[in-house]
Amino acid sequence: MNETVFKVIRIIFGVLLVIFGSNKFLNFMPAPEEIPEQVMNYMMALSSTKTIELVGLVEVIAGLAFIFNKYGGLLAIILMSVSVNAVLFHVFLGPADIAGAAILLVLNIVMLFGYKEQYKSMLQ
Repeated sequence: MNETVFKVIRIIFGVLLVIFGSNKFLNFMPAPEEIPEQVMNYMMALSSTKTIELVGLVEVIAGLAFIFNKYGGLLAIILMSVSVNAVLFHVFLGPADIAGAAILLVLNIVMLFGYKEQYKSMLQ
């Protein structure tokens, strides 16, 4: 992959992660008006166990890692669990809003591909 293209994607992805991760703490983006009961139950369970804050923290740290290009390869692997879970959440509970989760997953895969040189020694 072209180094300049990867750098631009990495920084854009990092900024998006910082914004969406920060939203889990500051709630500056409006929530949808109509939330199905099963989604509300799931989100209440995540909130009561502080899992939402943990996910937000991982997103902010990963975003900063991508922006400053420090430990990006490691955070791309850690963030993969968040990406896959976001897609699975939308597949089973809220398929109408899956676009954001799918974009998160695709960009995370791009990051993994961009950092593939860092994984070679680990996969030998």
